[in-house]
Amino acid sequence: MSPSRWCFLAGLALTALPLAFSAEPPPPPRTPIAPLRWETEVTTGILWKVGGGGSQLPYVLLPQIISFKIPPINERPWAGGTLVFRSRFSLLLEPIVRGPEHSYLGVAAAGEVEWRSASEQFTGFFSSGGGFGWMDSKGYEVPGGQGQDFNLNWLIHGGVRLRLAHDWRLSLGLYFQHISNRGMDKINPGLNALGPTLGLSRKF
Repeated sequence: MSPSRWCFLAGLALTALPLAFSAEPPPPPRTPIAPLRWETEVTTGILWKVGGGGSQLPYVLLPQIISFKIPPINERPWAGGTLVFRSRFSLLLEPIVRGPEHSYLGVAAAGEVEWRSASEQFTGFFSSGGGFGWMDSKGYEVPGGQGQDFNLNWLIHGGVRLRLAHDWRLSLGLYFQHISNRGMDKINPGLNALGPTLGLSRKF
């Protein structure tokens, strides 16, 4: 091979050498991040007065609850499914169909833990929390009625949810609620009530 051809080939090699070392491998494909999911839930039910520590009147309430749930705070595998920890904030609209007052209007915040099956067809849930609200108190007119309009509430709610289609779920639960003014008024019989609930929720 002639010297001129050797020089030509050596020049090509030297030109390509920096390109070979500067080439970077393509970045690995990114794993898509699951979007944060909020959830709304509408719940209805019926609560009967229970226990001997509150009012002696046979109260009956019809709670209508609108809840907003924030995206999960924590998720971890457990028992073949997933434990999910989140918070919910609820508007309480509760006609009193038996009792001296007519209605209770309040708000509540609660922590909620869910256990979701691997297929997410079934979910068990438990929540507890509290808040405050108002009612048209009748304690100074009717013995056993509540002493003032402003009252605090505390709740426990547990049950199961079944996925219907896509992001919709149906829930069946048991709801306990305590209402009292915590001694802010000298009349404070309080009200303990318990009963079943039916709910419909949707993720978005």
